[in-house]
Amino acid sequence: MNMFTKLKLSQKTAADIEWDMTPDLAFCTFSAKGLREDLPNTDERVCYFFVDNYGDEPRLYLMERGTRFVNILAEIKAPLTMMNDCIIDHGCALSSKDNFPINSALKTWLLSEVVEQESSPFLIPTIKEEAEQENMGKTLPPSGKTGFNGDIIHLPEEPSTYDDEQIKEITTRWNFYDTSLNPQGEFSNGLADTGDTLTVSDERTGLQWQWAGLDLCSVRRMTGNIEQLNKDGFAGFHDWRMPTVEEAMSLMEPSPNAKGLYLHSCFSKEQPFIFVAARRKPTGYWFVDYKQGKTYWSSGTVPGGFCRLCRKME
Repeated sequence: MNMFTKLKLSQKTAADIEWDMTPDLAFCTFSAKGLREDLPNTDERVCYFFVDNYGDEPRLYLMERGTRFVNILAEIKAPLTMMNDCIIDHGCALSSKDNFPINSALKTWLLSEVVEQESSPFLIPTIKEEAEQENMGKTLPPSGKTGFNGDIIHLPEEPSTYDDEQIKEITTRWNFYDTSLNPQGEFSNGLADTGDTLTVSDERTGLQWQWAGLDLCSVRRMTGNIEQLNKDGFAGFHDWRMPTVEEAMSLMEPSPNAKGLYLHSCFSKEQPFIFVAARRKPTGYWFVDYKQGKTYWSSGTVPGGFCRLCRKME
């Protein structure tokens, strides 16, 4: 008997811990490699521990992860000094906003105090809430009533290739918020309700956005989905495209909304990180992650992601 007797696992999840699993490896396994067309989708789900340092203090969580499935099973009330030491062991400052794999000291403590205990006082299972309609925040003003009366800012709209330093320079040049690269940044928008129940306009950038977006898939399949959406004339238009990294970052808010995304509440929570029309130099693809409030890149030939399309308004 161990801690899993206290937790309600999904039927597809093995009652075991993947000690070598990390947040980055989980992304590659379940959001990238698992979505390649030459690999079948898998029902496999695994459990692993990680340290979340996005709040005022680090927290230790037990994650249940699979393709198209993410669920925090429990919080572990580990000693604060041990979680701080874990962050430092990864060569990071305690102020670093990121998720971290556990270190050997935490693993030893977890085995003794949590995993091998049927009822550990340090294990706090999460309470699953009933599904409810997504809160989209306050109603946006109609077009022309946002209060924005300045000149339109024309962000780059052509696909590009950037290295890490160029992404940092872009973030500071446009004053985009990024938890790592520009935590004092803020790019103001002029968001308006287009009235079609499908899209949102930004009068500052002259862009029209899907309020929701496209589901998780490979970059190749995403390209095909965009072509089909344009063929069908989504919201009456045929020129929808993947946003550039600058356009996607222009939506980044300096603090998370009630849904936990660094994004205006008028946008759906179902696209937490999105493809952008930018390759990384020397290798990889750039993404914009509204869950963690930053840009990041993923290596591999066919990574997986969501997408929120945009178009230039006339």
